[in-house]
Amino acid sequence: MVNKHSRRSFLTKGAMAGLAGAGLMSGFGNELQAAVAKGPLQSKPSDLKITDIKAGYIRNGHSLFVKVYTNQDIWGCGEAVDATPGTYHLVKMFGERIKGKNPLDVNRIFEDVRRGGFFEGAQAGMYIAVLSAIETALWDLAGKSLGVPVYQLLGGKFRDKIRVYCDTAAYRERNPTPKMFGEAAKDVVKRKFTAVKLDIDQAQDPNKYDHYNWTASPAELDRMYNQIAAVREAVGPHIDICVDMHGRYDTTTGQRVAKMMEPLNLMFLEEPIPAENVDALKLISDSTTTPICVGENLYLAHGFRKLLEIGAADMIMPDLQKAGGLGEGQRIANLANLYYVPFSPHMVGSYLAAMASSHVCASVPNFAILEWQLYFHTDPMFKDIVTFDGEMIEDGYIVLRNKPGIGVEINEEGMKKYATKGYPFFV
Repeated sequence: MVNKHSRRSFLTKGAMAGLAGAGLMSGFGNELQAAVAKGPLQSKPSDLKITDIKAGYIRNGHSLFVKVYTNQDIWGCGEAVDATPGTYHLVKMFGERIKGKNPLDVNRIFEDVRRGGFFEGAQAGMYIAVLSAIETALWDLAGKSLGVPVYQLLGGKFRDKIRVYCDTAAYRERNPTPKMFGEAAKDVVKRKFTAVKLDIDQAQDPNKYDHYNWTASPAELDRMYNQIAAVREAVGPHIDICVDMHGRYDTTTGQRVAKMMEPLNLMFLEEPIPAENVDALKLISDSTTTPICVGENLYLAHGFRKLLEIGAADMIMPDLQKAGGLGEGQRIANLANLYYVPFSPHMVGSYLAAMASSHVCASVPNFAILEWQLYFHTDPMFKDIVTFDGEMIEDGYIVLRNKPGIGVEINEEGMKKYATKGYPFFV
């Protein structure tokens, strides 16, 4: 990152006058206020302004990367996932709406764009996913301009490292056997992870009633149990096992799976049914001692309110790369904390997304565990598309960096060879 301005000279220009006016300091603790206090009292309002937003896509458009540029040769990086194909013009529209604004007013910009899209779909979906990427880039930019990590702007940290569970990707095999599940889990443990995740929804299972029926057959239920029993036998009693059903079953099946998994002592059973029907979810969570975890397809804190109020889930897993970004992720976690519900974010992005999520995980007391993907270790793309110092992970933990901002940069040159064909690339 080119930055011709030192942190001190930047503050001398009164960067934080805009922050005080926007109310950002009141929401995220004293560390940001301390950074402001180092500037001279006679400072003018900051002349830091947003000048442009550029975007690039990989994975057939399902991963969006943005850079927010300013007039001070400082930029911020952000990422969104899943709800992003075809969103280039939405990125550019948001860019026009925030151009010329002070990027340090993160909460104000987020709220302006969200409220401004009330009739444009700003309750969920692509609108919020793109806004998540931009909001994350603003936090990165704010941290760089003030010379502090994002977690400090979020109020400081409760922990120095972030525990992760590793998705084994055993689902990539066609109809994997219990033995294959056990071997995949042992491979993850050999990599020094203390928690593993496996998927038991298998569209190609020959024992399914039909492609559209959400009720699992007795043979499917046997297959599910045997696969996870093999994992428990392979990893022993002290490794956490997470199991994902991807919301592809009905309430009856969810209840039966959760109940039969009780002897295997899961860390959680993820989304046996879609999370939209919280009353049905509560039927499942009330029927079992297996913890139920949901939320990767819910948006904003609004999406989690009733779920938490009625006790429909034992853990929540917002995806911070589409649920609203880092500030909204912290608000969701704090809301869950009022109900003593652990916060365990979903994460299927790049290492930029993993580290951005880690800043939020560090900043809240009720963090439990963050998702990590085996492809970070097996697919060279995920090292090519970003730049960072040190190791990605140490003994099953992401160690927080003390670099300004998120601490991970987009590598445009490395990303270019993976760019989605037909999509604009950082223009």
